[in-house]
Amino acid sequence: MKPLDPRSQILLKTLIERYIVEGQPVGSRSLSRYSGLELSPATVRNVMSDLEEMGFITSPHTSAGRIPTALGYRFFVDSLLTVQPLEQAQLRELKGHLQPDQPQRLVSSASHLLSELTQFAGVVISPRRDLIKIRQIEFISLSENRILLIIVTTAGDVQNRIIHTRRSYSPSELVEAANYLTEHCAGLGFDDIRTRVRAELKQLRSDMSELMNAAVETGSAAAEDDSSRYVLSGETNLLDIEDLSSNMARLRELFKLFEQKTGLIQLLDLSNRAQGVQIFIGDESGLAQLDGCSVVTAGYEVNGRIVGSVGVIGPTRMAYDRVIPIVDITARLLSNALSNAN
Repeated sequence: MKPLDPRSQILLKTLIERYIVEGQPVGSRSLSRYSGLELSPATVRNVMSDLEEMGFITSPHTSAGRIPTALGYRFFVDSLLTVQPLEQAQLRELKGHLQPDQPQRLVSSASHLLSELTQFAGVVISPRRDLIKIRQIEFISLSENRILLIIVTTAGDVQNRIIHTRRSYSPSELVEAANYLTEHCAGLGFDDIRTRVRAELKQLRSDMSELMNAAVETGSAAAEDDSSRYVLSGETNLLDIEDLSSNMARLRELFKLFEQKTGLIQLLDLSNRAQGVQIFIGDESGLAQLDGCSVVTAGYEVNGRIVGSVGVIGPTRMAYDRVIPIVDITARLLSNALSNAN
């Protein structure tokens, strides 16, 4: 494919920007008016014909105007996009909600904020099992033989699981057990915790060791549950986007993808292998359900190590110049908050 000359680049950039704003096919008159180039409509039409032949734009059957293709969006994002700085009000909102003193709420807050600021779906993928480290463990008595196990990870994720015991435990015993596990297991993964606890349980009362063992085994099972790594917010926003809601069959497939989770988790895990913001447009994701959608994602770190991803899922006709900095800043603030919370 031959490189685009400056004139073609300006017209393609103008066409995509107008289409993102208006949602209607863009004709040669609009391009002449908004491009700032002194070109006749005939010249503009010739350039648009070349761009269409190269696969950057296409013409819907019902209109003489053109709309971008996935290839056109890709070239626009990679070569033509001017990213807008985040608005101060949005930056203040992000900073206010992503504080290191709220580790239990950081992951869900990040997902909610991404959705709220973009009006698309916000998603956060927590660390893989081999990266999960424990910050704190708590027990809450639910009934005589049922105890709620609360696990807080160093990445701010919170897991709740119910443990069934053979006897009831007093509040003071639950506090004692929680303090012991937190003190001896903070910063460790469950494989290491299991090894350490088994070695030290001989020194504990047998009735307490039952609770400790149950907590470790239940926690390990929770860590292995891939679906618990996935926090999605604002998916119903996509119902209000005409580009997606006009095709209900495709929208249903998209919501099935949200429910099944595995495909999205694998896609966002790819962000952990590269620095900065990654953008998957249409079928670049490898997921048929995301045809007509774009995923903007970035990895977040804990103490310099990328452990998870944040992202936004919306239509390909999105304001990339606005969404990219929101995702980028959210990942950076989440990294900072989680690292400082350790």
